Amino acid sequence: MRFVKSALAAAAALAVSHSGTAAPSRDEALVQAYDAWRAGDAMKFARLAKGMESHALAPWLEYWRLGMRLEDADAAEVQKYLAEHGSTYAGELLRAEWAKLLGKRAAWDAYEREAAALSRPDLELRCYSLASRLAKGDQGALKGAALVWLEPAELPQGCQALASMLHGRGELSVTDIWQRVRVLFEEGQITAAKDALGFLPKGERPDERLLAEAARAPKRVIERLPKSLERRATREVVVLAGVRQARKDPEAMALALEKRLDERLPEREMKYLWGRVAVEAARQHHEKALIWYARAADSRLDDHQLAWKVRAALRKGGQWNAVRAAIDRMSANARQDPAWTYWYARALEALGEEPGARAYYLKIAGNTDFYGLLSNEELGYVAALPESAYVPSNEEVAAAARDPGLARSLELIRLGLRTEGVKEWHFAIRGLDDARLLAAAELARRAEIYDRAISAADRTERLHNFSLRYPVPFQDVFREYARTQKLDEAWVLGLVRQESRFITYARSSAGAAGLMQIMPRTARYVAHRIGMRGYKAKGVTDVETNVTLGTGYLRLVLDDLGHAVLASAAYNAGPARAKRWRDARPLEGAVYAETIPFGETRDYVKKVMANAVFYAALLENRVSPIKARLGTVPARAPGEVIADEDLP
Repeated sequence: MRFVKSALAAAAALAVSHSGTAAPSRDEALVQAYDAWRAGDAMKFARLAKGMESHALAPWLEYWRLGMRLEDADAAEVQKYLAEHGSTYAGELLRAEWAKLLGKRAAWDAYEREAAALSRPDLELRCYSLASRLAKGDQGALKGAALVWLEPAELPQGCQALASMLHGRGELSVTDIWQRVRVLFEEGQITAAKDALGFLPKGERPDERLLAEAARAPKRVIERLPKSLERRATREVVVLAGVRQARKDPEAMALALEKRLDERLPEREMKYLWGRVAVEAARQHHEKALIWYARAADSRLDDHQLAWKVRAALRKGGQWNAVRAAIDRMSANARQDPAWTYWYARALEALGEEPGARAYYLKIAGNTDFYGLLSNEELGYVAALPESAYVPSNEEVAAAARDPGLARSLELIRLGLRTEGVKEWHFAIRGLDDARLLAAAELARRAEIYDRAISAADRTERLHNFSLRYPVPFQDVFREYARTQKLDEAWVLGLVRQESRFITYARSSAGAAGLMQIMPRTARYVAHRIGMRGYKAKGVTDVETNVTLGTGYLRLVLDDLGHAVLASAAYNAGPARAKRWRDARPLEGAVYAETIPFGETRDYVKKVMANAVFYAALLENRVSPIKARLGTVPARAPGEVIADEDLP
């Protein structure tokens, strides 16, 4: 190694003497080659990648090289790469891209050979597989194609091709097309909805101006209904306007259904719109949500609507029959969600069906997530750490270090190519047994890449090491500032684990930075409030600075809101929202968490509170029931005025 380093130094010096400019280091060259690939600069890429055939990231370098000209590549060249690197994550990526090209060309036999070798085909590949089956006369593919058709988003190219195939074969009826358009309007996917309308026969298409108005100004369409709703296209556009208006103002839309549309629309469409009003009202915690659900009657509600019906019933308190009935109507897959398993058990218990309730609690008791912990406590147990932890030996960790996939992942992350490194890590640890997962976790911990340690340790099923699942880097810093701010250290760590996974340089797309993911505006505000001297924005990712600001902000929101669950929600979504999500009466902490309108914040609060349970066990060896942590969220004060945002 000393000889190699000397040789590299001599080569670098020679390059400087000839050009006057230092040649990039091996690391710099690889990162620059990556940038050249992203820019599509093949000549620059070739120059930078020259001589790196033996690099640990050689599969990636060759993937980037070949990927830039894949459409023009020779099949033999692709197969040569796949023969050498097909078992790597880069190989998986190239195979997927090659398969999509084959699907685009309708080379179905070759496509199926490649698709069969993929471990996790995405939606577009599934569409090409369905198209291949249809092309070969397999009518059984129509069921899968029908599910794809109702995907609530713009379809990728392969799925658009499948839709065109269905349309050409007469498999897309006018009703099918309008059904997709409704799904897309429900999700606010207006451009994709317009694309779907292109499949309608000319005589069945809606007036474009009326459609545009339904998307942009639905209230106007509802208030100035067309004279006649006999034509289906016109009627459908009015329904779409109702979908949009329900999302904007469910109460106003409910009034319109009662006063303006009751005698103009068929009963089936009225029930459908009541279902849309109800779900949007439930998301906004409107007191009439359950009443409006009742107006939807026997209308077919999807799992999302039923989930919000459960949440509306939970906030009403004592509506356990409604909770049970809504969960009973969910799909089999949705009912497997731990949330609905737990609340179904609570409903059964409240309705006096103790054996049934116990059976449902037992389904998820023992899990380390939010509802697993709650179910444990319903059964009379408080979660504790396993009696013994599996500690991987140095030999096992050394074996993990020799795993090419893990090595590539850590190298990518070291070079700053974190997105690729994280994906490589997930690919590398798939299928590992518990002992090898924990060895990989320890390898990542020693490299101070704590998020990957957590990722691997979280997957074990029988052998566990909670010190790897819940690491405590920078413990002295966290302990000092938790004590300074009089905060529960376990709660602070639980929040940081969810925010950044202890990656000091973590930065969100919104600009939040560091261990505690502080937004620039918040950092300035807190620095001013706590009198931090010499604060500079560029230093926000410094560990001590970040923890000072993060715990300072957490103290401010806890003082303002007075409850850890509210403060957790506020840390993610802002104090004003956390306040608005309270009810006119006190709420059980678990009910407040489950009924948070933002899916990201709802998941965040649950995970922070569950994390805190295990950090308390690790740090203080104390039992920390999650129910005690959740407590009761206080009611809004009568007439309380909540500012748009009272803290940054």
